[in-house]
Amino acid sequence: MDLSSLEEIQRRLLWLATRIVDHANRERPNADGIKVGGHQASTASSVSIMTALWFAFLDVDDRISVKPHASPALHAINYLLGHLDREQLTRLREFGGLQAYPSRTKDPDRVDFSTGSVGLGAAAPLFAAAARRYVDAHFGPRRASRFIAHIGDAELDEGNVWEAVADPATAGLGNVMWIVDFNRQSLDRVVPGVRIAQWRTQFEAAGWHVVEVKHGRRIAAAMARPGGEALRTWFDEISNEQYQSLFSLEGPAFRDRFLLGAPDEVATHCSTMSDDELVSTVTDLGGHDLLALLEGFRAADAVTDRPSVVFCYTVKGWGLPIAGNPRNHSALLSSDDIDALRERLGAEPGDDWAGLDPSTPGGALAAERGRLLARSERPAPRLEVDIPLEIGAVQGNRPISTQEVFGRTLTALSRQSDVGRHLVTTAPDVATTTNLAGFIARTGAFAPTERRSWHEDRMVEWSEGPQGQHIELGISEMNFFMLLGQLGLTWDHSDQALLPVGTVYDPFVLRGLDALIYSVYSGARFVLAGTPSGVSLAPEGGAHQSTVTPSVGISLPHLQLMEPAYARPVEWLLLDALGRIARNPSGHHPDDPESERFDAYYFRLSTRPIDQTPFAMARARVGDAVLRRQVLAGAYRLVDAAGTVADGAPRVNLAAVGPVVPEALEAARILAQEGVEAHVTEITSPSRLYDAWQRSIRRAVRSGRTRSLPGEVHHPFVPGAPVVTVHDAASHALAWLGSALGVPAIPLGVDVFGQSGTIADLYRANDLTADSIVNAALAGLAG
Repeated sequence: MDLSSLEEIQRRLLWLATRIVDHANRERPNADGIKVGGHQASTASSVSIMTALWFAFLDVDDRISVKPHASPALHAINYLLGHLDREQLTRLREFGGLQAYPSRTKDPDRVDFSTGSVGLGAAAPLFAAAARRYVDAHFGPRRASRFIAHIGDAELDEGNVWEAVADPATAGLGNVMWIVDFNRQSLDRVVPGVRIAQWRTQFEAAGWHVVEVKHGRRIAAAMARPGGEALRTWFDEISNEQYQSLFSLEGPAFRDRFLLGAPDEVATHCSTMSDDELVSTVTDLGGHDLLALLEGFRAADAVTDRPSVVFCYTVKGWGLPIAGNPRNHSALLSSDDIDALRERLGAEPGDDWAGLDPSTPGGALAAERGRLLARSERPAPRLEVDIPLEIGAVQGNRPISTQEVFGRTLTALSRQSDVGRHLVTTAPDVATTTNLAGFIARTGAFAPTERRSWHEDRMVEWSEGPQGQHIELGISEMNFFMLLGQLGLTWDHSDQALLPVGTVYDPFVLRGLDALIYSVYSGARFVLAGTPSGVSLAPEGGAHQSTVTPSVGISLPHLQLMEPAYARPVEWLLLDALGRIARNPSGHHPDDPESERFDAYYFRLSTRPIDQTPFAMARARVGDAVLRRQVLAGAYRLVDAAGTVADGAPRVNLAAVGPVVPEALEAARILAQEGVEAHVTEITSPSRLYDAWQRSIRRAVRSGRTRSLPGEVHHPFVPGAPVVTVHDAASHALAWLGSALGVPAIPLGVDVFGQSGTIADLYRANDLTADSIVNAALAGLAG
């Protein structure tokens, strides 16, 4: 590789990345008066790393995440490669333009992994590689890919990073490389001390290969000369704060600061260098030496039996006048600084946005790399499978829990070879207690190689090998949601769509919430079962009871909450969700102007057995086709009380979700005895009902026309009657329903931390009993 070509590209990349941020803040009109922002210093520290990667190392099938604050450099690279239009360079952090941080679903250019929530961009390629290992084992090897994470060193403070590194499910992934921009500065300060020894030990203990790219060629040469060992020792021992302070100095002041506290042998060795030579030598870090970087990347690449991490020593703000400044994180170069940088880096006079001249060595290399790294746009690979509308996993009307139905339906579906082979499940050490045992007994657990089972108890024996379809994780909900998300993106990263299903204890959805949000934001499609849930998990106490998870399910964009009470709705909704994923793995619906959907499906389930007779009666009343359509739309009338009391009697709607439906039914019976016509609606998907209402509002707001209530919202309810909502969750999760229907609403739910007890105890404590619902209905009628 011609070094001069890379250096030419590096200069233009540093200029463009810096200028992109400068233009957004100083030249683009900003009526808000709020700083646009950007990270010129953080971007600059990564310019050398990214130059070496894109222009000398990456292959077209590699997948890479980029540290959030290097977003301007990523877009500048895509422009130099010919993969981004020139006019986008002036649209950083503009609506519809380049995003603040790399985004798979929002940026106009190619982004493999969304980043922004620090630490998650590191873990995502690791779990994408785990998903690739699974795909290769089940569907044949794909073209070889490396999964690379380019991260900032401060991201290693995030706990989820070490959870991901330590999980056995990520062990042995030799196609994974983490590249750490080791500039030893955080957002607020120069980091005291250097934790490289600690981090090296942690990575190596987890079975990783560690590479350091610390010294550039000039300082390496100085250390190799006679007496250079003293320089090496001092360079390695000098405090980070003292070293970083050197970048604001020059001449004798630089020499004095560098030698402050150093042994006499170091001063003697450095006396042979001029002041300028000493500056260029001491500031020559490996993370800005393109050849040293490539050597480090290749050393990591050569190790194929385990993941690698490459620590690249850099300077935050490299090449800029703010280099090493402890407050440079949000600093912006002045117009004078930009003018000087333009001249020093040789930007085109009068054309700040010029690319590289293809007649120069750097321009020719960029054009060649642009052709090599170009990916053809292709639709997401649709799964040509026939997912049935129903499968009959549960027969009869005996009491059964929604958690059990969920597990039985998956097991039944696994018997259909065309569908079953695409199913993959995962759980954070709770597979058995969330009813995946039957599925795993049929399909086995996944392991890269065959493992002998030493258990003779058939109830706990899992066959483990490359053809298993369940990936078991340690107790880490962050890892769980990262893996589930990457399994939901294999259609893009591995050219093979899957049907991913994950189960987790519902209260611990919140433990992994950041990773769940990340996965949904990234466009991953999957089915999630949070189970058991609510205070209906009575003896478990407050620590294992969930109350606010439905609020997450309703309010998180592109996540649809399902919480049915009965067996057949669980089956219908689950099969519908898997069918939607199979037909459209990417989730994008270009023909629907109202919806940029990347839906994941969240089933909030219970272990409370529910008698199925009331649903069977509703089914007999309206028929399968109509009832199924209503269930999938989000709600249906379980009990139609019309004609059960005297004409002109007061009417009320009881809207119940999940395991508290029996209490609503009993309340309706009591109200009928009191002469009240009480209709019971089961809400099977609060998300779908809420989304339908909101779409009608948006249409009205944007068109200026009168709002009409969508059918899926008004059909299940008696018009004009007050509504009581009953939910084993925070009461506000359904409080909006009164506004949607235009009637008085009394929301009942769980608004305190739970404690151990029976279901009856806890329902009484939270006003979820039939008597409480009756009183709420009477209050609604009186109000």
